[in-house]
Amino acid sequence: MYNKASLIAEEFISHEEITATLAYAEENKENFALIDEILAKAEQCKGLDHREASVLLACEEPTRVARMYTMAEELKKKFYGNRIVMFAPLYLSNYCINGCVYCPYHMKNKHIARKKLTQEEIVREVTALQDMGHKRLALEAGEDPVNNPIEYILECIDTIYSIKHKNGAIRRVNVNIAATTVENYRKLKDAGIGTYILFQETYHKESYEKLHPTGPKHDYAYHTEAMDRAMEGGIDDVGLGVLFGLELYKYEFAGLLMHAEHLEAVHGVGPHTISVPRIKRADDIDPTVFDNGISDEIFAKLCALIRISVPYTGMIISTRESKEVREKVIRLGVSQISGASKTSVGGYSEPEPEEENSEQFDVSDKRTLDEVVRWLMEFGYIPSFCTACYREGRTGDRFMSLCKSGQIQNCCHPNALMTLKEYLMDYASEETKKIGEALIEAELNNIPKEKVREICEDHLKKIEEGIRDFRF
Repeated sequence: MYNKASLIAEEFISHEEITATLAYAEENKENFALIDEILAKAEQCKGLDHREASVLLACEEPTRVARMYTMAEELKKKFYGNRIVMFAPLYLSNYCINGCVYCPYHMKNKHIARKKLTQEEIVREVTALQDMGHKRLALEAGEDPVNNPIEYILECIDTIYSIKHKNGAIRRVNVNIAATTVENYRKLKDAGIGTYILFQETYHKESYEKLHPTGPKHDYAYHTEAMDRAMEGGIDDVGLGVLFGLELYKYEFAGLLMHAEHLEAVHGVGPHTISVPRIKRADDIDPTVFDNGISDEIFAKLCALIRISVPYTGMIISTRESKEVREKVIRLGVSQISGASKTSVGGYSEPEPEEENSEQFDVSDKRTLDEVVRWLMEFGYIPSFCTACYREGRTGDRFMSLCKSGQIQNCCHPNALMTLKEYLMDYASEETKKIGEALIEAELNNIPKEKVREICEDHLKKIEEGIRDFRF
């Protein structure tokens, strides 16, 4: 049944193929000749298929695991440099008609506060986000055709893009909403969204249907085939992810890579991003109920192997994870992180009253954006607020070709420095600004082309004079 070029969910995510893959990986986890061959292939930046990657995941030999980690770090630097893109989620509404047993927004939860932002409230929330320094948002909303129809989402996007406050502006809106129709994906594309993000939650069909007992999300095929409809609707940047902890992690890892292979086979471009959330405590959700939780060590290995297997994709880690965990996995391939996140409906412009809790999950990293930016720079990373590729039309295969050719260093690197400079001038504390200025001065030397470096230096001076939004 397995056919990565099929448009049928159970054929491109074949249970039989995953089962066979896991058996193959178990049989070969100490086949060091094969493992070394796979690692040698990965070093050529060619990526790995789900079987090859699953063998590495099963391998526990310390020197080879260490090699995987080193390779992941090297590949991340090769394709994304030391840049870390910053974003924040914005929850529009937690009204939902689904029965997902791991999410507090499920329809049967009668004691969580149900909220939906008005356009006036969105203006206040986005203004507060702009005052922090954010330029990129990920919109979140429950599935409810009455309270959250596509028209509401489109109106919210239009409102967000229209808000200009001081030097602030949201330049890219990514959208994480339920699987929908080709027609609605076309509407989202026309509204100017960046990436369409949809987590599979689990690729195990039987588990999926048990975890989603009621509501439209119960339809495994419709959900799993959503990215094909999104691409048919013109959205060429899509983001995958599973919720680690719902099902056995080796099964999910193989399914996730199979989905990436499917997109490459059918559409000529793989996922723009892969997210790696783990199930966390929430309003009426106890994560210990799910007996497939993974340790920090396994989580780190998963992150490293995603980077090795799909070297060109962006990898996202949110404030679900603690500062310590984020510190550990950023070097292993993560290229995007959230900062100062709220998982409640609202809460940026003013704190949410305790009795009106609307959070989707507990936030582990509660630091301010300024603290996160300073922390990244102290470790030698460039916090980037860049959205240039999206606004210059470098999406889908155009972005991937830029990334694979290595020209990203002459484009994304200077753009990151210029957007960091904007942040330092407009929002940073004095301590953060001092560290950032020294970092920019040092990083200018890492722009390969002299002409690009000269233009970047000129733009940096103009940013100091009050001009904004330069980009290559």
